[in-house]
Amino acid sequence: MTTQPPATTSHPAGLYVLFFTELWERYSFYALMAILTLYMDEALHFPQATSAQVYGVFLAGVYFMPLVGGFVADRWLGFSRAVILGAVLMGFGQLSLSMGGTTAFFLGLALVASGTGMLKPNISTIVGNLYRDRRELSDAAFNIFYMGINTGAFVAPMIVAWLRNHYGWGAAFMSAAIAMVLAIGTFIGFRRHLPTDDTKADRQATADAGGSSDDRSRIVALLVVFAIVVVFWVAFYQNGFTMTLWARDNTDTTISPEVFQSVNPLGIILFSPVLVGLWAALRRRNAEPSTPAKIVIGMILTALTFGIMAAAGMMGGDTGKVSASWLVSAYLAIALGEICVSPMGLSLVTKVAPPKHRATMMGAWFAATATGGYLAGFLGRYWGQMAHSQFFLMVAGLCVLAAVVMAIASKGLGKVFAAATK
Repeated sequence: MTTQPPATTSHPAGLYVLFFTELWERYSFYALMAILTLYMDEALHFPQATSAQVYGVFLAGVYFMPLVGGFVADRWLGFSRAVILGAVLMGFGQLSLSMGGTTAFFLGLALVASGTGMLKPNISTIVGNLYRDRRELSDAAFNIFYMGINTGAFVAPMIVAWLRNHYGWGAAFMSAAIAMVLAIGTFIGFRRHLPTDDTKADRQATADAGGSSDDRSRIVALLVVFAIVVVFWVAFYQNGFTMTLWARDNTDTTISPEVFQSVNPLGIILFSPVLVGLWAALRRRNAEPSTPAKIVIGMILTALTFGIMAAAGMMGGDTGKVSASWLVSAYLAIALGEICVSPMGLSLVTKVAPPKHRATMMGAWFAATATGGYLAGFLGRYWGQMAHSQFFLMVAGLCVLAAVVMAIASKGLGKVFAAATK
């Protein structure tokens, strides 16, 4: 018979199992994202408007499917089995992409989107379940987990750029399929460190949960946050489309354009420990910003990102090429913004969502990401119709508007979240 460990400042071994599982899964996903636009443009020869539409629909599918995957796990499969199924589907999807051709391309995208839908909400929910009795460590745990995500995202563009340049598109996609094999091996091989019956654990938590009125207020508060954060994802996912085209066409460099996508995750890796330390120091002084306040800070930093890109356009990028330092600075700024938004959102869901809807609400978080991803592609259709500086100013303005709305709503949201986490 096992007993719950006492409150501690250390993290359970299961966190690191999930860290490395997600590292390989995110390598696989971001390897695809690094070359997706270039592959459609240079290998499949899609018109730019078609590429933008495919890009947006794919991202929408990737991040909408977690709503289905979370519901299926809550009701039938349980979290661990859903993670394994998702990883298998993603692996076959990358294998299909490596075969080449339009049919294999669309089949591969569909399998990757479906697999991500099963894996993403449920592995995040397992992270939260490890901290049921130590909620004060939840934000820090998700920051550590997020570093695993970004370690994979950091190395992926550089490796696939090298593979693409030396061995072709098929080898680049095949490396993503191999990464999914490593993810499955990590998760199954060290599964003993994870909750042994995640479905039962959630049912027990449901028995201790508040009433239906309390559940409704929690869900509504989370949905308000999700709706506002859609704007962040609209801005963030310009990285795989308009910012990749900028890297290729408007940056004075000999570096492969997809490599620049490594700068953002590198920023996450470098800045996450700094921000975790800052939040901890402020917490000891009872001055740590609330989660909604952190999201406001993140939206402001994201607006700054696209302000930098607008300035780069005005300095010559609208009609020619400018220094790579503009793009690097923008990627580092959005990395800080992402740390304040994305892991905080994941942590918020696991702390606030009613237990019986926890994985479903995690899926709803990713559905908000899906909406942002689709709208990123929709917005991307205007890339060739506007001056680049005007395009980036439009994105920056949307981020400022979202920050203002979040700041106004944060007072009421904070009360709901404080009550839910007592």
